[in-house]
Amino acid sequence: MKIKARLEPGNVALVTGGSSGIGKAIACGLAERGMHVWLVAQRRELLESARIEVETHRQSPNQIIGIVSADVSELDQARMAVKQVSEKSAPPYLLINSAGVTYPGYVQDLDIDVFHWMMEVNYFGTVYMTKEILPAMLNRGSGYILNISSVGGHLALFGYTAYGASKFAVRGFTDALRQELKIYGIGVSILYPSDTMTPQLEFENKFKPAETKALANLGNPMTAEAVSKATIKGIERGQYRLIPGLDGKFWIRLNELSFGLVNFIIGDTIIADAHKKKNSSHNNEV
Repeated sequence: MKIKARLEPGNVALVTGGSSGIGKAIACGLAERGMHVWLVAQRRELLESARIEVETHRQSPNQIIGIVSADVSELDQARMAVKQVSEKSAPPYLLINSAGVTYPGYVQDLDIDVFHWMMEVNYFGTVYMTKEILPAMLNRGSGYILNISSVGGHLALFGYTAYGASKFAVRGFTDALRQELKIYGIGVSILYPSDTMTPQLEFENKFKPAETKALANLGNPMTAEAVSKATIKGIERGQYRLIPGLDGKFWIRLNELSFGLVNFIIGDTIIADAHKKKNSSHNNEV
């Protein structure tokens, strides 16, 4: 039996990474359903701006749209964020783990600190928030958790050795989490977005290797609003795996049907061709 997210007026949602991108778009959608919404992110100025935007979507002036400045990759700050939200409204019914970072590059060029950073924010940030919010959910016997992975957390992609590993970790954690929490009446879903038009995509585009850019050119980025609508619709239906957009569905399902075929398409054709073009361009410049 599926556990469906109850996005009802009065229920409390906590959204990490809620100051921009997919997190902010989901927060707006939850506000439209009458929920109290709390945004958690590091930069106070972005949080203040995001709160104003989310407030335009609320259905009642009685809805709380709150903000907490915290770094979820730090356990003490994650604990503080959950405690503050619980005390100022109520223990969250819904947790959206949207905080995430990315930094693409050739593995030989990426500093080891980048690998630690990816795991600390993308993976441990998800684990810390989940662990801190779980006691109240278990005590209540209800709740819902959405973790955000990536197409790059389901399909290995050139240029994402650090990012992809952290998102694969989120996938493994969430798969096991769903099995454990279902018996307690707590729902769990995982989101696999493809490229989405967000400030994070603008940032990573500055560092993508030529081969990675060639892969990105195979599809069209989604809007954060489109990802949000698909996500909210999915958790309301109790769907576990959420893959918004045709591009993500195509590559993930092709990967599942024939892993060797996807490796050939990506590694032996697209990547190889992009690598030759990059070298040819470099030689011409020299």
